[in-house]
Amino acid sequence: MAHSSTKVILAALFGNLFIAITKFIAAWYTRSSAMLSEGIHSTVDTGNQVLLLWGMRQSKKPANPRFPFGHGKEIYFWSFVVAILLFALGAGVSFYEGIIHIYNPEPMENVFVNYIVLFLAIIFEGGSCYVAFTEFMKVKGEHGIFQAIKRGKDPTMFVVLFEDIAALLGLVIALIGITFAVVTEDPTYDGIASVIIGILLGITAILLAFETKGLLIGESANPEIVDGINKILDEMDVVNHVNEVLTMHVGPEYILANISIDFADNLSSDQIETVVSNLDHQIKTTFPLVKRIFIEAEAWKSSFSKIPDSLA
Repeated sequence: MAHSSTKVILAALFGNLFIAITKFIAAWYTRSSAMLSEGIHSTVDTGNQVLLLWGMRQSKKPANPRFPFGHGKEIYFWSFVVAILLFALGAGVSFYEGIIHIYNPEPMENVFVNYIVLFLAIIFEGGSCYVAFTEFMKVKGEHGIFQAIKRGKDPTMFVVLFEDIAALLGLVIALIGITFAVVTEDPTYDGIASVIIGILLGITAILLAFETKGLLIGESANPEIVDGINKILDEMDVVNHVNEVLTMHVGPEYILANISIDFADNLSSDQIETVVSNLDHQIKTTFPLVKRIFIEAEAWKSSFSKIPDSLA
């Protein structure tokens, strides 16, 4: 999964870098507000891909006394930063530039340059989007697209996919706005296109922030993993009752599990140690993403006992 994510990010990075340069040259040459907004958009996307690569690198750092569970959540943090930058820089600047151009419209020059750049950008963004979508389809399994995004624990995959889709839509909007400006000889449409691009980026950023927030806070493992752990525990004769199974993704490929069990009363401490060891091995073998397991021996009734008022 990590290799696929890196492939997707690199494809988007080099594509956006080339596109950003050509868009800025075209914006300077033609005085198009929509093209300038698209240049800003591609520049922000390029920076975002750099941040995602940095987050992936940081997330691979080994555990240490200060971070005993490793640095897996680094990728969640940097994905959230990407969403904020997309909103603040991409959406904000594009919206502002569009408003300025609406109130102070300037006629475009050498419009054919915009068309050339836009068509080239559509080809490159389409290629990047194809790579992202292809890799996403490989990991989504039998689930629908939106369900797979919601269940996904590797934000780099859907962050790049969202960005690429937004980029393609932005290019189409810029193309329509410039065409309307040329046909009607009213440059205001160019500014309107820039505002719409800003709104599009804002919506994309909000969706990305919403999807990464849960992972950053501490999202549980997918239901089939939690149910699978419960099934393993229920099938053991020495377990009277499973009090709770708590899981949390510490990284895209790192699940922490905390399990509370009411063991049979006739087990000795040595026998409990053997059972715990066997459980640890069986769960990790069945679900390789579960890297750390903490098993707590606790009577079932005590887990539901009332907390004393003095401690409440």
